[in-house]
Amino acid sequence: MKILYAVQGTGNGHLSRAIDIIPCLQKHGEVDILVSGIQGDLELPFAIKYKLKGLSFIFGKKGGVDLLKTVTRSHPRKLYKSIQDLPVTDYDLVISDFEPVSSWACVIRNKPCIALSHQAAVLSEGFPQTDETDKIGKLILQNYAPADFKYGFHFKSHGDNIFTPVVRQQVRNHQVTDNGHYTVYLPSYDDAALIEKLSGFPKIKWDVFSKHNKKKLVVDNIVIQPINNLLFTASMASSSGVLCGAGFETPAEALFLGKKLLVVPMKNQYEQQLNAAALKAMNVPVIKSLKPKWDSVISEWLQNGQRVPVNYPDSTQDIVDRIIAKHA
Repeated sequence: MKILYAVQGTGNGHLSRAIDIIPCLQKHGEVDILVSGIQGDLELPFAIKYKLKGLSFIFGKKGGVDLLKTVTRSHPRKLYKSIQDLPVTDYDLVISDFEPVSSWACVIRNKPCIALSHQAAVLSEGFPQTDETDKIGKLILQNYAPADFKYGFHFKSHGDNIFTPVVRQQVRNHQVTDNGHYTVYLPSYDDAALIEKLSGFPKIKWDVFSKHNKKKLVVDNIVIQPINNLLFTASMASSSGVLCGAGFETPAEALFLGKKLLVVPMKNQYEQQLNAAALKAMNVPVIKSLKPKWDSVISEWLQNGQRVPVNYPDSTQDIVDRIIAKHA
């Protein structure tokens, strides 16, 4: 069997999940890997056959997606050519983790496409929806990477097609301790904004991983370092808590590790608003920004924040086996 597995490369969550899913797929046949996007920091330990620009959301520096850069760097002609050139009909199965080139290549060639992603779950009935109205964001989420069959991952399982998160083996096997520091990953804020905010809590040791610097920097009680997968995992596993965006993988891993969690959903990112609503329903505190009015929530979380128990079994191979058995 020939399988095309296409992964969204914006951010690191999709790539992290792929590290565990790819070996499960390889047990069923020959797997070619496609990665599109320009905002990822994680290198897959597998050969990548197709590395494309795709259509990336560009992180800003003030808490949200930079819509102007997202549009100006989209290069629609290159995107269209990539869609036209991708030989999806050469494959028995095409599986997309919210990857638009493969999905739309399947649409124009009438080739079935299987979605295996968090986004396949986030709009499903049975999960909390955001109070904020974002018709454009919802439209993008629904049509960015269309699929004929949808299997999703969410913070809680639901029905037959939505499963609990894929937690990397690197995280599952890591020793969990509490060294007293707090791990921070907020890629849509620049270092200056984070230093200004976190310095207001001088008794806390902050371990910040940044998309915006190239070398380690120490400012009083704050350590800022470039993103490094091994160091980030070790920091999170040995932390007292995790402060991060309302993406999917990092909050899921923090919950799995038994860490107290505080999330800040990105502006102009409808998926993160939905994630924040789901986490809030699980009693995870949510703040909308790093503005001073949220300082009291941060202080309360630091002093009295509670860990939210979850059960995320290692069932990735079983999930992949079920999908292959149904669609092969």
